[in-house]
Amino acid sequence: MVNDAGQLYTMEGVAAGVIMLLAAYIVVSTTSIYTTGDTHIPDMQLEQLGSDVLAMMDAPDTNGTTSALETFVSTNNGTGFNSTFLGYCNATTRGTLDNLHMSANITYRDANANKINEYPFVAPDNTWTGRESAVRATRWVQLPKLSPKPVGMPGDMRTDPQAVLVEVLLWRA
Repeated sequence: MVNDAGQLYTMEGVAAGVIMLLAAYIVVSTTSIYTTGDTHIPDMQLEQLGSDVLAMMDAPDTNGTTSALETFVSTNNGTGFNSTFLGYCNATTRGTLDNLHMSANITYRDANANKINEYPFVAPDNTWTGRESAVRATRWVQLPKLSPKPVGMPGDMRTDPQAVLVEVLLWRA
């Protein structure tokens, strides 16, 4: 081969190939948009579920009665709270149960030292590793006069009418 007549066509072919590959890359990369802002949506849904369950448990069945949440907290019945809360949270429309787990703390004002304390109301089960994406749902509960003080409540918790904060950590295992 002594002449260079086909060299121009080869350079045009390489340039066209590069342009087609670049165009294909741009088309593919623009159709699969994934932003980091979308990753928090399941967490927001789980947090809303926890808040809704706490609000539902805090609504009394009839006028003038106490709510289930107030009863569980004022009697220090963490076991009943755990089963009721998870029963509501894990219910699905398909009939199969979801795989949600929880722990709960109660925050109160110390009667003697005038400071804020908390105690575990429901301890986390053995599924908690610290790597799960846990969300927090809270609800203020108005407690009546606690007389006598239920077993297991901290000694520095007041017995007069007060508001305590129920804080639930909720995660999917």
